[in-house]
Amino acid sequence: MPTVAELEQEAAAEHAPTAPPRLNTAAFKAVPETRPIRDRVRAAVTDFCRTVDKSKPLTREGTREMAEGILTSLGLGGQYLGFTMVMLTNEFWREQVAAVPFSRRLMLLPHCLKNAEGCPADYDEFGLDCKKCGACEVGDFRTKAEQLGYKVLVSEGTPIVLKIIVSGHVDAIVGVACLNVLEKAFDKVLLAGIPCVATPLLSSNCKNTSVDNDWVFESIDLHTPPPDQKTKTYVHLMRAANRLFDEPELTRLVPRPRAAAPEADPLRRHETIAYDFLARGGKRSRPFITLAAYDALKGAPATLSDAGWELPDPVKRAAVAIETFHKASLVHDDIEDDDAYRYGLETLHRTHGTGVAINVGDYLIGLGYRLVSRDRKELGAEVAADILDKLADAHLKLSEGQGAELLWRDSGDKALTTLDALKIYALKTSPAFEAALYSGVRLAGPADQYEKTVADFSRNVGVAFQILNDIKDWTGDADNKLVAGQDVLAARPTLLLALALEGSSPAAREELLHLIASARTPGADADELVARVRHLYFAAKVFEKADKLVDKFRAKAEALADGVEPVEFRELLYYLVDSVLEKGELPRQGVTQFVQLGVSPA
Repeated sequence: MPTVAELEQEAAAEHAPTAPPRLNTAAFKAVPETRPIRDRVRAAVTDFCRTVDKSKPLTREGTREMAEGILTSLGLGGQYLGFTMVMLTNEFWREQVAAVPFSRRLMLLPHCLKNAEGCPADYDEFGLDCKKCGACEVGDFRTKAEQLGYKVLVSEGTPIVLKIIVSGHVDAIVGVACLNVLEKAFDKVLLAGIPCVATPLLSSNCKNTSVDNDWVFESIDLHTPPPDQKTKTYVHLMRAANRLFDEPELTRLVPRPRAAAPEADPLRRHETIAYDFLARGGKRSRPFITLAAYDALKGAPATLSDAGWELPDPVKRAAVAIETFHKASLVHDDIEDDDAYRYGLETLHRTHGTGVAINVGDYLIGLGYRLVSRDRKELGAEVAADILDKLADAHLKLSEGQGAELLWRDSGDKALTTLDALKIYALKTSPAFEAALYSGVRLAGPADQYEKTVADFSRNVGVAFQILNDIKDWTGDADNKLVAGQDVLAARPTLLLALALEGSSPAAREELLHLIASARTPGADADELVARVRHLYFAAKVFEKADKLVDKFRAKAEALADGVEPVEFRELLYYLVDSVLEKGELPRQGVTQFVQLGVSPA
């Protein structure tokens, strides 16, 4: 638990010198105007990549440095930086994509390549249901890819692609997309070590655009024997974490005591509700962290191959335990906030009643503790006790943070300082990262040398993650289908509110306090209230201040990772920083960014 002095130091960090900004290629989205220039860049990249070490995944910073050097050698301007970075990642992964069987590849195509006039295709849940009518390149590319055995998806964005990869259906991606989309894919797809090649669209106007067709057909046809050198990847561990909750594996690891009882038996029905919710959607990020930390401290064999390694069942059950605590917290959070949906379905308290939902959450907590305690012979009593102690500590901190938030929400006094918000974040968000990371470390061996680093690293990552969530609430969330400004309507004590209260004039501060106090009043005009709070936030420059704080917490997490040994564990910490703290665009003044309210699978 951070001390008050430490949190006060964090609260004052916004006034300190700004940390070096993370790479953002938004200003470098130009595709070379002529084919000869594109060919020159691609040829230079091919020559350069012959000397690149392909055993480790690319980083955004490293890719940028290489691309800048290539452009300088060619005498070309920095406006082509994004294009050159894509060419570099293509060449980096080309041999590994070519070694993947066609039937294990995904062809990802953009719907903006379609002929906008008279396109007969409809959209389904996965994107454009393309017809093979021959009216545009989409059909041509799709036909060629499907003839070879590809799975084809006509869509945009990376969330569904990651789900397909993690599910184990494909091992490589061949794509076509605009530079905006490809730049966003760095953190999600390439960072995870997923072999991928992509051809950039020649414009990003999202209607009747074009592409170098021969480059696309060439990438579809790639086929060579496996390369001598393979790049490390976390995909195998992502899949391993996902498989823990698939049947029959879940029941094998966590047998159902009431499975033999009649279906109408209340005990069996209750058990079924709990297991079904445990197996329900989500990113499985916490079990992944536990498995990946264990693997890293065992030499990281799972990052090099999908065969020749196996995770012991007690390690798997500990990872499941981490997820049971997370799922229990979601059940209780949904009740406390009266949320209507979770993972695309009605929340448990809406479908089974509040009493049953509370009890299911309690059951999952007990199940999590038992999963570790009953493996104490295999794990060793000290190992089991240390993990249980960390889980209990995380459980207590989460309850304290959530309790502080609820008491603030229901209080008549809506005053909030940056320190108050950071204390709640350090309690609510960080302990989950710490418990998952520590458990993997302790399962692999003694953890004394890592315990403080893991705690400090998790605190910085957890707080930064929560601040990013606060910012995301004001841009809408296409993944979770949230309406912008929901934190205000729910009267949550966010860092953004604290920054606004501290950075506003006395009159604006009083107005803001009045708005927050009235947010949960029946009959309040939600749209008008959110719009006014948004205006006050911009006036206080809270989004820029919060963004700088994210950079500072991120820099501290990276600095902690810098000193970690062995290198495999250090690389995992870097990966967690990059993947967990992925930034989106900041809200823009004068633009109301709402997304249709629907389900919330968070």
